[in-house]
Amino acid sequence: MFQKKIIFLLLLLLSSCGYEAIHSKKNLIKYNFSIDSINFIGDRNINIKIKEKLNNYMLDKKDKSFVLKISSTSERVITAKNTAGNTTSFKKTISINVDVIKNDKFKNSFVITENFNYNNTADKFDLKRYEREIKNNLTISATNRLIFKLSNIQ
Repeated sequence: MFQKKIIFLLLLLLSSCGYEAIHSKKNLIKYNFSIDSINFIGDRNINIKIKEKLNNYMLDKKDKSFVLKISSTSERVITAKNTAGNTTSFKKTISINVDVIKNDKFKNSFVITENFNYNNTADKFDLKRYEREIKNNLTISATNRLIFKLSNIQ
């Protein structure tokens, strides 16, 4: 009897959590723009992540329709070294330069930059994996900022 009450309580709590994906098709109605085409230059991995996030905005045609030219770069900078000259920390920077064209006229241009500081590790394989994860997270964050900026263009 006690287990049935716990299962019922869990079902009640979990079914009413209200979780929705931010960029789901249901929430696309909140953003009143669409993207006709995107031209990419730069870092391939960043561009693939951006395209994945912006694909939903290419499906439905809205009144505000943009053509985007996106140039992306990724940079790793050494921020600190120890007394022996070995690197102790890095800074990963993602930069996305976006040119927005609306109705065949240049509308807006902006740069979105995200960065993250992290420490060096002795295991280089783990360091590379961690750097890829950081790069993916920074790209997702920059793309979310890009979507917000595009929704605010008049």
